[in-house]
Amino acid sequence: MNKLNFLADLLTKNNLKISTVESCTGGLLSSKLTDISGSSNFITLNLITYSNEAKKKFLNVTDKILKENGAVSEECAFQMAKGLYDLTKSDICVSTTGIAGPTGGSTDKPVGLMYSTIYSLDKSATYKILVNPNESRVEIKNLFTNKVLENLIAFIQDKT
Repeated sequence: MNKLNFLADLLTKNNLKISTVESCTGGLLSSKLTDISGSSNFITLNLITYSNEAKKKFLNVTDKILKENGAVSEECAFQMAKGLYDLTKSDICVSTTGIAGPTGGSTDKPVGLMYSTIYSLDKSATYKILVNPNESRVEIKNLFTNKVLENLIAFIQDKT
């Protein structure tokens, strides 16, 4: 059984609803989840909040977080997922924020860096994900998304 079908089975078997909010992955996580037949049974809402303004408006990411930590940070990823939970009350909310390149990186925040939070009412986990910055933008987004899917499976298995 492939990773997506396994995740779908976990969500369905445990009667869990999921929502996603993406920045750097640009909807790829949502796309992969909706590739699963019957995904409407477990998906509540998927958003792409690429701009800081969208993160603030829809997810209540604060100016303080954006100024002190930046959009690509553990704090922003957490607030994105928490804001999505506040909006949807989904059992599991997932955020992605990072730098897919090929430009835009820095020494502190290089291309290939992503933070992702998986949030539920009783627990949350934020992951720092680093992938090869020499890959293409499309491949970096794929690597990010695949890692999030793996983390989701582990999170749900640990939760249930």
